[in-house]
Amino acid sequence: MIFCSLQDSGRIEPLNPLFQKLFDYVKSHDFSKIPYGRINIEGDNLYINWSIVSAKTKEEAVLEFHHKYLDIHIPLGHELFGWKATRDIKHISTPFDEEKDYGLSDDKPTAFIDIEPGQFVIVYPEDAHAPNIATKEFPKIVAKVRI
Repeated sequence: MIFCSLQDSGRIEPLNPLFQKLFDYVKSHDFSKIPYGRINIEGDNLYINWSIVSAKTKEEAVLEFHHKYLDIHIPLGHELFGWKATRDIKHISTPFDEEKDYGLSDDKPTAFIDIEPGQFVIVYPEDAHAPNIATKEFPKIVAKVRI
């Protein structure tokens, strides 16, 4: 997992050729004027899910994990973000779906980080994550980057 500020994304961009395209897009667009939905940047290789997410409590949070995509979570409100190493998951509540590229676990996160607007987190297949822990719904960008 990588936790960083959008201002410092240049340090992260060399890690994947699609990162710079994503961060250039995010920094050059006013999301308050973009309708919610999927935004294609480079087809199925790089796209954004732009939405209002429902808030969850720590108790309601569910760990998810992916194999084919990295997630880049960019909240436009405060979010508490849960994490657990995918290899340490003990109980799978929803078996991995290859077509939808996700599985779920009702294990509890082993760590939490606060993410504020202007920050982002990148999660890899080894990072099971429980997003959207908050006190109220908020707008959020979740980029999907094919690996």
